Amino acid sequence: MFIESFKVESPNVKYTENEIESVYNYDTTELVHENRKDAGGYQWIVKPKTVQYHFKTDTRVPKLGVMLVGWGGNNGSTLTGGVIANREGISWATKDKIQQANYFGSLTQASSSIRVGSFNGEEIYAPFKSLLPMVNPDDVVFGGWDISDMNLADAMTRARVFDIDLQKQLRAYMEHIVPLPGIYDPDFIAANKGSRANNVIKGTKKEQVERVIKDMREFKEKSKVDKVVVLWTANTERYSDVVVGQNDTMENLMAAVERNESEISPSTLYAIACILENVPFINGSPQNTFVPGLIELAIKNNCLIGGDDFKSGQTKMKSVLVDFLVGAGIKPTSIVSYNHLGNNDGMNLSAPQTFRSKEISKSNVVDDMVASNGILYEPGEHPDHVVVIKYVPYVGDSKRAMDEYTSEIFMGGTNTIVLHNTCEDSLLAAPIILDLVLLAELSPAFKLRPENRGQVPFLPSSRYHTQLSHQSTSCSTRHTCGECALKAESNAGEHNEGLCRFSSREQHDPRVQ
Repeated sequence: MFIESFKVESPNVKYTENEIESVYNYDTTELVHENRKDAGGYQWIVKPKTVQYHFKTDTRVPKLGVMLVGWGGNNGSTLTGGVIANREGISWATKDKIQQANYFGSLTQASSSIRVGSFNGEEIYAPFKSLLPMVNPDDVVFGGWDISDMNLADAMTRARVFDIDLQKQLRAYMEHIVPLPGIYDPDFIAANKGSRANNVIKGTKKEQVERVIKDMREFKEKSKVDKVVVLWTANTERYSDVVVGQNDTMENLMAAVERNESEISPSTLYAIACILENVPFINGSPQNTFVPGLIELAIKNNCLIGGDDFKSGQTKMKSVLVDFLVGAGIKPTSIVSYNHLGNNDGMNLSAPQTFRSKEISKSNVVDDMVASNGILYEPGEHPDHVVVIKYVPYVGDSKRAMDEYTSEIFMGGTNTIVLHNTCEDSLLAAPIILDLVLLAELSPAFKLRPENRGQVPFLPSSRYHTQLSHQSTSCSTRHTCGECALKAESNAGEHNEGLCRFSSREQHDPRVQ
């Protein structure tokens, strides 16, 4: 049975006018070394541990504004058109049937796999969106920037994602929408994108940051929204060089912006503007937007940043399949991934420097899973992993992904799995973008603290928010660990190796998604 909403009655849960408070006992373990007096040496001891957390959730649902960097691209026009179609209840004719607008592909809107109990012997399930008060996507106000001044109706036509009948019905809603000028630096994207760059913010990098801040303030005032979330869905940039004295610390990064240093990328400039305005910033492309100095700036300002490329087609399949193989005791030894696509993303990735960003992002997907199994893999050992992406204009947004997974099995045997995946790229990405901005808005609404920490204040959940990782790849090798973040914030201890799945302190920053 499916239910739309529910209320919890428990001594551990209290409802007030604007908040829900709850107490949760988190059962975990910690590992310690203990000397063995009988045989010498030491042994590992696993000790059960219960940590009690106190959650506090603001139940007031704000009016949300979403600003997309690259609004006029395939993803931006598809998401905007899709939300309009849902809001207006639009239906359209395909070659097969009359199609109704929906939010399929969205974890928050279309997932109903959360079991809340049973009634008369029947399992009861509820949607993700019923767990906490969330913004209705139909109510989201969209804005954003693009280096092209094409209106969103024409951008939708150029993208060739929606059926023609739907495009005709959406045109009246979208033809008056023109993105704000965007930051353009030809050194960071493919040279073939220059022909579209007729809508750019002039000036120095400092002036560009100031303009983005001004745009966000004006959008918020004009749209009468309570909160703004910014998401990068623009072209993949090449990797920025991390330079000592330039972007390695917060102070050096801000000084480099003042000096108009060339190695500060447009995506990093948008992120700086968002952090200074305390606006959540989500990165949907695989470049290294979050250089060390930017991460430090976000921590200082307690601002949510996250994301490193969307998990939509091949990347999501790869993360699921490799996790299954390694978990089953099967050793992937070779992963070869081939893609061809004909949309704007494919055109930009045809340049070697931007493709390299994508290659790194796709390759990093398997690293954690391989590192977790010391039986299958020796230290430093990993599968051969090759990623190829080619631009084929004819296929448009319908990306083809072909993968070959070769694995070692019992007694030296070999197993090979070959997949062919036809991905409607933007139709897969749009609901992911929707989830990311809704979760980013929700993140500051709930806070927590460990009950045994005395006067430690409630901490914002953006310090250890993990839901975002379901829809995007992780930011470099960094991850989120709530236990460690709470310890760090309360000065009660340092990183706990026994509680955290990362053993390398160099890979660990509990405060960044």
